[in-house]
Amino acid sequence: MATTELTKDMISELPAHPAGDTRPVRVVLVGPSLDILGGQAVQLQRLLQRFNQDPDIAAVLLPVNPRLPAGLSVLQRIKFVRTIVTSIAYIASLLWRVRRCDVVHAFSASYWSFVLAPLPAILVGRLFGKAVLLNYRSGEAEDHLTRWRWLAVPAMRLAHEIVVPSGYLVGVFAKFGLQARSIFNFVDVERLSYRERSTLRPVFLSNRNFQSLYNVACTVRAFARIQREMPEARLIVAGFGPERQSLEALVGSLGLRHVEFRGRVNPADMPSLYDEADVYLNSPNIDNMPTSVIEAFAAGLPVVTTDAGGIPFIVTHEKTGLMVARDDDAALAAAALRLFREPALSAAIAGAARRECLERYVWQSVRSEWLRVYRSLSRTA
Repeated sequence: MATTELTKDMISELPAHPAGDTRPVRVVLVGPSLDILGGQAVQLQRLLQRFNQDPDIAAVLLPVNPRLPAGLSVLQRIKFVRTIVTSIAYIASLLWRVRRCDVVHAFSASYWSFVLAPLPAILVGRLFGKAVLLNYRSGEAEDHLTRWRWLAVPAMRLAHEIVVPSGYLVGVFAKFGLQARSIFNFVDVERLSYRERSTLRPVFLSNRNFQSLYNVACTVRAFARIQREMPEARLIVAGFGPERQSLEALVGSLGLRHVEFRGRVNPADMPSLYDEADVYLNSPNIDNMPTSVIEAFAAGLPVVTTDAGGIPFIVTHEKTGLMVARDDDAALAAAALRLFREPALSAAIAGAARRECLERYVWQSVRSEWLRVYRSLSRTA
């Protein structure tokens, strides 16, 4: 089924409640389709796929970025006009869809994205007397809630439940008098090829989008230090965004070799990139619970990362990864080189991370938590 177009199939009616207490909970997942490639869209699609196989949950996707019919799609190519017509189509689909659900599950980022995407879903859900779940996923939460407190905090109080992916955000929300619960992101382990890297090759992977908060430039500077000691080292860079040209310029100015920009990579193609590399490098300044780190765990890549946001909640230094201070390319490079000097440490880290992933970050571990929340909320619908 197409998940990126506002079609009759997408907005087809959810099934009516059958008699009895064992009826499936009817959920509308409101968030970005894969046309906006990022962590939110990937997690939403994974949830939708799992729910479609679950007899206890009847779920449909309502994209915040619907494609307009062919005759009107030209409007989505015009700056500013695109935002207006897409918002109109999105709100119209909310008014049509929400009436027949039990739970509105709204994915959320920060700032204007919060205003344009989850806030309308919260308001329409309340208008129709539905249970509303706000699934906030941005590492920029503290700054967002500080700067936009006058709007964000009262709006979030309208949600019946706030769910976040990490204990880090639970703590952030508590600072603003908002109660949240944590349900982890999960990965499809069966899609990722696990490889034991008994002897590391100097092939490094970065797959964060090219935005300032992810600070891919720090990874590039760290790789320059690595390549001075390991001239044959390679860096695979997957991602896209406004900093693409500046990153390419940085690679050139540092005189780096063997740096491969792969561009925007479809989630279905990411397993092959994990398998191609032997060390995962991650250097954000702001983050929450990056799925890419958990996928690296699952694929057997030792992880070297900065300690931004919620990362210390999923990476334990010298147990499941190596962790350094933010924006410290010298420390990032030194930690990566340490893996090659201490192969036993590298193997132990990768093994422990894989085991933790299989215990905490798989569907079997989070499915019951989602169902419990939905069941509780559906009683208010």
